[in-house]
Amino acid sequence: MKDAPSTRRRWLQYMAASALPAMSYPALAAPDVSERLLPSSIDLQHDLAAALARQEPLVLMATLRGCPFCRVVREHYLLPLHRAGAFVTQLHFLSSDPLRDGYGAQSSHGSVVRQLGIEVAPTVLFYGPGYQEVAERLVGSSIPDFYGAYLDQRMEQARAASRGR
Repeated sequence: MKDAPSTRRRWLQYMAASALPAMSYPALAAPDVSERLLPSSIDLQHDLAAALARQEPLVLMATLRGCPFCRVVREHYLLPLHRAGAFVTQLHFLSSDPLRDGYGAQSSHGSVVRQLGIEVAPTVLFYGPGYQEVAERLVGSSIPDFYGAYLDQRMEQARAASRGR
């Protein structure tokens, strides 16, 4: 049987390693299959215009590659929403990929995440006319039993704002 200090040390090492950015682990840095099924934004201004042309809000998921919670939200909630006709796109926390922000300025995914003050992955945002958030952000995914209800409520609110109700 292992002694308590040795077990505790290994547990602390595991916890410290799991806190490192995903980029430290090539397997975690690679996108999972579901990440490729949901589009990643290259121009938020264009995406918002396209969403509003459908009388839909722009649903933007801030995600972190390798994040298991992001994967659950993407696969179980946002992909079905996207397939049903909602305009859903992704923004990546640590990415330096180019991105035109909602005001037309050239930036990167990671910079826009910081500008928007997003600190938790996943975070789902809802944008309507004027690049304004039209529903409360859905931060994290720690309450899976209620996540669908929270998403539905915010979508209803965001859709109403996007349709001018």
